[in-house]
Amino acid sequence: QLFRQEGTCYQQVKQVLHAAVPDRLQGRERETGILQQFLREHVLGRRPGSLYVSGAPGTGKTACLSRVLLDCKDELARSKTVVLNCMALGSPQSVFPALAQHLGLPVVTGRERIRSLEKHLTAQGPMVLLVLDELDQLESKGQDVLYTLFEWPQLPSSRLVLVGLANALDLTDRSLARLGAHPTGSPQLLHFPPYTKEQLTCILQERLGQVAGDPVLDSAALQFCARKVSAVSGDARKALDVCRRAVEVVELEVRGQTLLKPLRGGES
Repeated sequence: QLFRQEGTCYQQVKQVLHAAVPDRLQGRERETGILQQFLREHVLGRRPGSLYVSGAPGTGKTACLSRVLLDCKDELARSKTVVLNCMALGSPQSVFPALAQHLGLPVVTGRERIRSLEKHLTAQGPMVLLVLDELDQLESKGQDVLYTLFEWPQLPSSRLVLVGLANALDLTDRSLARLGAHPTGSPQLLHFPPYTKEQLTCILQERLGQVAGDPVLDSAALQFCARKVSAVSGDARKALDVCRRAVEVVELEVRGQTLLKPLRGGES
């Protein structure tokens, strides 16, 4: 019975330490505000445009945008939102048929494919919000794929709002220098810095605070984990992972002790 109670407590702790999208992102209030403002200004304000979000893995880019899209769901209901993870595409060129499919367009090949998408995105209709996660996967020789996508919001009567997320800070400088020549050319930039030790401690405390009862991991352990992770990467997923592993180790130890305890009343 003791282990059954203990067991469920460890299960709950491991669950809250998974890298899901929380209700509120600790330490990302500024970035959340900028994302919300960008979507309201461009999608609701019917102003085509692009935003480039950069930051190392585990700094909250995808989680933050997912949270904002959930929170603004009702406001964005009249526009069309397409979210593509570029890691799942076979090649940089595959982004075009994938987008066509989401927009319900007939699949055509070659140059016609891009032309039909351009025609669709400059015709009358609701705003289209295109979110491309892992955007660095679309880098190609001559950067034609990235150029095409980032030029679409600049076409006359375009109704596309593009948000690209990538790990590289300099992707736009390196790959999209030509866009800067256009008056409205360069995308707006938003950088997610690595999490600090204090922010990581808050994230871990908030997650573990969701489980009732005595804390499984004490505060010194959390701060030690936060300090180590912030010194290396500031990656929140890494910090959650380390704590989850620590809980698994404790769980195995407790299970071992519980199973080895002699049973009362001389039962075998």
